[in-house]
Amino acid sequence: MNKRPGLGAWILLALVLLGTGAVRLRLLEAPLDRDEGEYAYFGQLLLQGIPPYATAYHAKLPGVYAAYAAALALFGRSIAGIHLGLLVVNAATSIVVFLVAARLFSRTVAVSSAAVFAVLSLSPRLQGLAAYAEHFLLLPALAGVLVLLRAVESRRLLAFFASGVLVGLAFIIKQSGGAFVLFAALYAFLTPGPPAERDDWRHRVSPALAVVAGALIPFAIVCAGFAAAGLFDRFWFWTVVYTSHYASTTPPAVGLLLLALATHSILSSAYLVVLPALVGVAALFWDSQARAGRSFILLLSVCALAGVSVGLYFRNQYFLLLTPAGALLAGLGADALARRVSRAPALRYALCAALIAVPLGHFAWAERAILFQTPPADLARALAPPRNPLPESLEIGRWLRAHSAPTDRIAVIGSEPQIYFYAGRRAATGYIYMYPLMENQPYAAEMQRRMIEEIEAARPRFVVLVNVAVSWNVGQMSDRTLFRWWPRYQEGFERVGVADIMDRGTRYVWGREAAAYTPLSPVWVAVFERKA
Repeated sequence: MNKRPGLGAWILLALVLLGTGAVRLRLLEAPLDRDEGEYAYFGQLLLQGIPPYATAYHAKLPGVYAAYAAALALFGRSIAGIHLGLLVVNAATSIVVFLVAARLFSRTVAVSSAAVFAVLSLSPRLQGLAAYAEHFLLLPALAGVLVLLRAVESRRLLAFFASGVLVGLAFIIKQSGGAFVLFAALYAFLTPGPPAERDDWRHRVSPALAVVAGALIPFAIVCAGFAAAGLFDRFWFWTVVYTSHYASTTPPAVGLLLLALATHSILSSAYLVVLPALVGVAALFWDSQARAGRSFILLLSVCALAGVSVGLYFRNQYFLLLTPAGALLAGLGADALARRVSRAPALRYALCAALIAVPLGHFAWAERAILFQTPPADLARALAPPRNPLPESLEIGRWLRAHSAPTDRIAVIGSEPQIYFYAGRRAATGYIYMYPLMENQPYAAEMQRRMIEEIEAARPRFVVLVNVAVSWNVGQMSDRTLFRWWPRYQEGFERVGVADIMDRGTRYVWGREAAAYTPLSPVWVAVFERKA
């Protein structure tokens, strides 16, 4: 076990981070997708002193909004600032993967694992180029894991507590971060201390309780903060009550289908990387060095898979939670196989490097169009479903910013929260997504009525209507109150903009011409201005 990687290992890690960082730098200006737009708008509000759930609502815990606010404050209140924040966070996470692997195994495994993690976390099929919450929660989660490894050696309860605080931070970034809280508590309980303490259950329970106590601290602080702000009921409803319904609606059979589809999508360009990872799984049983970390990796993999499986939605970005465990297995497999083939250091290192470089090179080649060729402005169109109004949101947001005052309110009737961020204007309603309002859940009709009340009370100057199916996800059981209300409310507005989204591009029509324009496509976004 080599706990201190040498200078050569650090140099190799730096080269990996420079390479992956260059890809992210090229795409800094890529338009935001919906989730990024949500986080950016909440972060924007936080920088204005407005807490989450006060004037905008959604089911995420507030840690990701704080992370976005920090990125915007440090790197600029722009798309590039957000993606630069992602670059820094991802590089820091890669370093922590490197340190975890070095503490558990060797510097060779450390470099290999960090390389696999850094490159795979670029995967467009994992939504790796977008600043999703999973990227941000992995940093405190793995930092907590690193502290946990040190705590297991020292047996200091304070170190277990500190580990718990860090994994607790991962949980308040997104609920699926709780998978790492579960891992840390179980690993602290299952890992024995000195021989004299192994038969005393108290020496196992105390570390686990210290981890749990530490993990509760960030959540307790968040709850106390919202209670002090008078927002606890709204915070609890969105992050616990509504989320419990959202996470329990997918039937197991549908979940299995979604898992198969996501797995096929992700592995279509990364299947060669699976080979050293599978060797790593086998090495946990036949290689003496690998066996030392067997319980750690197996438990981490199972808990991460549990985090991916929450709600049975199996969206591609959820699998980012598995990339640290997968990277460790791939690095371990390459090193174990190389040591099995040759004891000569030079040949062993060369073989290990080849076993990692070839699969990663194949992955980069398979994704070359996105990673190296697609212009940043076209990235959203290349990754999102056809005619998804992500590039159009940027153009519409810029127009709204130029034609409104900072005090004007706007309402987006659709699920395009990124428009609020681009426009730099406050929303006339806290319902920034239409998805919850269209779901077959007990609060949908009331949510629609409240959205209507909020919009009418705020009297927005501009309303953006998104006539795009993927912005609504209307189902047979969806409540239709909002659709009955809009034609009447629209009478007080005139159409001043249209984004007509066609197969060969989008036509933008502004001003008086927009009022008489008939879209050629069934997919369009319209901007309405309140009549004088």
